[in-house]
Amino acid sequence: MKKFLIPLGLFLVLVGFLAVGLTRNPQEIPSPLVGKPAPAFALPTLDRSAPPFGPQDMRGQIWMLNVWATWCAACREEHPLLVAFSKANQLPIVGLSYKEIQSQDMPPGGQLSPEDKLQRARERSAQWLQRYGNPYAATVFDLDGRVGIDYGVYGVPETYVIDQKGVIRYKRVGVITQELLDAQILPLVKKLNAL
Repeated sequence: MKKFLIPLGLFLVLVGFLAVGLTRNPQEIPSPLVGKPAPAFALPTLDRSAPPFGPQDMRGQIWMLNVWATWCAACREEHPLLVAFSKANQLPIVGLSYKEIQSQDMPPGGQLSPEDKLQRARERSAQWLQRYGNPYAATVFDLDGRVGIDYGVYGVPETYVIDQKGVIRYKRVGVITQELLDAQILPLVKKLNAL
């Protein structure tokens, strides 16, 4: 009889873990970066004449970092909301174009130089933003995904709210919705502005 209690006990523990996991929202993935300084970077921008952009350029203001790509269907879903939100001038949004040039974009049997990749990424992003609207105060290019690794990017879209001191205060994996803006992001921004 005792030899059946051990497997039964293990089974019940496993069921408990699964039950807890099923109650969680998969888009609210806890991030170890929340409450910590945003990782530094210096990336090229959509504006060829602008110097490389980094989080240090936004010190002293609250801002949003939105990780996106032209090949991302979910990014297209949230984009009209970001355009409308940017027109309200509630906080600047910086777009982090993530791995814009994919393996299928490479020429047959060849590679692209980093300069050619950046050129193609700029052209594709400029066309996409012209077509769908540009909510970004700046667009920067993470062509190899290294900055995404530093930020713990799971996929696109992802959104971060970063405070005046450069500390990440919020992370969202997945599409931003109006309900999310109203219930979580705007109250957070209001609270940070009051500090």
